Amino acid sequence: MTGHRDTNQAPDTNQAPDTDQAPGAVVLLSGGLDSFVAAALAREQGMRLYALTIDYNQRHRVELDSARRIAEYLGVERHVVLPLDLTAFGGSALTASDIDVPKDGVGAAGDGGIPITYVPARNTIFLSLTLGFAEVVGARDVFIGVNALDYSGYPDCRADFIAAFQTMANLATRAGVEGQGVRINTPLQFLSKADIAREADRLGLDAGLSWSCYDPTPDGKHCGLCDSCRLRAKGYAEAGLPDPTVYA
Repeated sequence: MTGHRDTNQAPDTNQAPDTDQAPGAVVLLSGGLDSFVAAALAREQGMRLYALTIDYNQRHRVELDSARRIAEYLGVERHVVLPLDLTAFGGSALTASDIDVPKDGVGAAGDGGIPITYVPARNTIFLSLTLGFAEVVGARDVFIGVNALDYSGYPDCRADFIAAFQTMANLATRAGVEGQGVRINTPLQFLSKADIAREADRLGLDAGLSWSCYDPTPDGKHCGLCDSCRLRAKGYAEAGLPDPTVYA
């Protein structure tokens, strides 16, 4: 799927580069606020955007629609929505129907445990697919929106994981062996949710296009109680910015 820039929506900072010679970047675009901001930061650096969204049959499939809207908003040149049904494995509240999404705030503060919303090896799998896409389109940069609040709970969001994947990427690909390796960019790595909300505001993004909730209500609202909703609401409150999210 190819996104087309809507000049009536996208702010000036998100305009596509004027030249076809601009470097390309592949963004792992979930539809959440973090990946939205990471993609916009790549655009701000003058990069042509490609996006990969994984349809892993997640409980919060509404985020796929958000990813499509964001890709169009940012003028992504090619947006691939790739089906990969991780419910066949299960093992996470996001992929197994018999595991409830926690609503008591446990893990939201980053207490060092690994929440049940962790999807086993998700970023390892997704980044590997993103790496393959980057090789095909000739992109030297991959952007992923991992951040400080995530890596305290999810092992595959931590800086040491990203560094290890960077090393592996340049050993395991033709581009890497030929000296044209891919850089794994994590511009939000050490930012809080408040910092990310401020970046979205600075970039002039319509943050209401993004989706965070792990357990949407039947009428299409953020539940307001899962860890992801709590982090989003807390981030906007701490940033002193209006929260564009519609909570139940």
